[in-house]
Amino acid sequence: MENIEEIKLNLKQTMSEKRFLHSLGTMKMAEKLAIKHGYDEQIAALVGLVHDIGKEIPKQEMFKYIEENKIKIDEIEEKNTALLHAKIGASIAKNKYNFTEEMQNAIKYHTTANPNMDKLAKIIYVADKIEETRNYEQIEELRNVAMQNLNKAVLLILNHDIKKNIDNGKIIHPDSILTRNQILSEE
Repeated sequence: MENIEEIKLNLKQTMSEKRFLHSLGTMKMAEKLAIKHGYDEQIAALVGLVHDIGKEIPKQEMFKYIEENKIKIDEIEEKNTALLHAKIGASIAKNKYNFTEEMQNAIKYHTTANPNMDKLAKIIYVADKIEETRNYEQIEELRNVAMQNLNKAVLLILNHDIKKNIDNGKIIHPDSILTRNQILSEE
């Protein structure tokens, strides 16, 4: 696995400035959350940095990559191509940087969430939504909650995103609903 500085340099050359700054912000927030919640901060930082590696791939190339790498997608992901970057990014991270399965899953789950999320996946999911370049109503409250309780932060983010998708007439991925229900049943 390459070191984080080499990966930063590679991403800086291949991502838009906005996406790169978001990735750096996610890396920093993932590191903070890992320290707070007792997880390896170097792994969390690395996954946070790489989580959007597949985000800016053109749509045509995404489907080509999926086919060539035999990535299974569902009909919702096929219709909502914004979701595809998570599975593609997990595959790239494995092939390019030799990420472990746990690290790949954290990338794979960072858009829709997943009932099988472990601590790293929750850290990346939350860090992606609350990093320093994000600015929306109630973000400070969410950042505070994230430092206290990861599950509660995941739940609040899911509630927000599900409501937003309903209000905008968009399809909701079943993994988001299943994850929300699981967290509620555990609380």
